Amino acid sequence: MRATLFLLILATGCGRLHEVGRAPGFSPLEGSTQHYAMYAAPFPENADTAGPSDAASLWTSTRASLFGDRRAARRGDILTVVIEIDDEAEISNATDRSRSSDSSMGIPQLFGIPQRLDRKLPEGASMEDAVRTQSASTFAGDGSVARREKLALRVAATVVEELPNGVLRIEGQQEVRVNFELRELVVAGYVRPGDISRQNEITYDKIAGARISYGGRGQISDVQQPRWGQQIADHVLPF
Repeated sequence: MRATLFLLILATGCGRLHEVGRAPGFSPLEGSTQHYAMYAAPFPENADTAGPSDAASLWTSTRASLFGDRRAARRGDILTVVIEIDDEAEISNATDRSRSSDSSMGIPQLFGIPQRLDRKLPEGASMEDAVRTQSASTFAGDGSVARREKLALRVAATVVEELPNGVLRIEGQQEVRVNFELRELVVAGYVRPGDISRQNEITYDKIAGARISYGGRGQISDVQQPRWGQQIADHVLPF
């Protein structure tokens, strides 16, 4: 059991030893959904939309004409996603609560019973002030959240699926390697063809279920992250 655990820890720690002294490699495009969408056979054109004389005319209704609609609309088409995020949020809460109470109960007269009990009680004790309670509680809380996010990027995405209701599912990935650091930009989501502009662009706020990731991997990212042993300890240790 100990040998198995040791080998597992060793394999986890040596998982990226092959990248020592090398720049991180790019993710392969072959086998991805974008790759299959690019090589998919296009749907046949409707024969009613083009006539025999359309080939010699500038006013044809096909996408290849001078005034044709070149916006992405089919599987394998490419469009540009414009990501311009400039969000700022600030939340501040304050709570203050206090409560105090004072209550007393005594039996000065009750058929002479308190007087008889007073003679049997210790000196200084009396039923005239039998019970008295006091309580006080104070609570104060203060919390605030302030965050600012700003991102301006443009990335080409591919239509990987046409849904039955006409909505398009898009995916895009961009990788830029500078020295030994690889920056990755990934975007995915669902768009309506009508939201795509005439410039074949769409803004991120019109993408339903948008998934946008901007990060990196390489020597700089490795230094900024805690070691895998420390991360395991942070999850396992209860203190």
